[in-house]
Amino acid sequence: MIQKIFKKIWQRLKALIGGLFWYAGDLLKYRKLWQQAGVAGKFKYFPQFFDKDPASHTFDKHYVYMDRWAFKHLLAVRPKEHVDVGSSIRFLSMASCAVKLKFVDIRPVKLDFDNFECVEGSILNLPFRDNSVNSLSCLHVAEHIGLGRYGDPLDAHGTEKACLELKRVLAPGGKLYFALPIGKTATYFNAHRVHSPTAIISEYFSGLKLLGFAAIGDDGHFAVSANPQDYERANYACGCFEFTKPDR
Repeated sequence: MIQKIFKKIWQRLKALIGGLFWYAGDLLKYRKLWQQAGVAGKFKYFPQFFDKDPASHTFDKHYVYMDRWAFKHLLAVRPKEHVDVGSSIRFLSMASCAVKLKFVDIRPVKLDFDNFECVEGSILNLPFRDNSVNSLSCLHVAEHIGLGRYGDPLDAHGTEKACLELKRVLAPGGKLYFALPIGKTATYFNAHRVHSPTAIISEYFSGLKLLGFAAIGDDGHFAVSANPQDYERANYACGCFEFTKPDR
């Protein structure tokens, strides 16, 4: 992982040096064109050094595929209200177009979305009664809990405690859409943890029923229907779990 970080730093540095050269050349040429054309308005500087580099045309496949996966489930079910805990703003923007959405996070956000309410709260102490939430999601969040990265208290069992709290509030017959990095178990302080997908099912969410499993592999391929055991030896895959709580 350290080698991967240094490789990214070096790639970024090379892109910066190259970007400085092409920016300076383009700046001189465009200033001349701008002056000759007599364009109205002020000329201001807002340098962007990296976008011409082909390597900059990337996206985080975990989040793109995961958010789409969860959103498609919401579209299919159309719950009366959906609760999300800590997921990305991109997912919130999509989900609030389809359902009434309540968002819980330790860092509340103000968004002018229809059907949207933000509630300040912790995933370790959700502001809901036991067995009360019928539709629930937590996407690429639990792996960070307890590492202090986002201002939360340090806790070596943070992910496990977060899962227990999600399980507590999920209503019988309700749906939980949950995602986090999977593969060979490891802690990358203070970024994230990687968890065994079978342990997530059998230990962290014991008592819940797995309805479906999708995954984004190390190669970036999205498998809409996958076998959790196939990802036990991954380095940094993403598991998308659909759970329900059996009726008592």
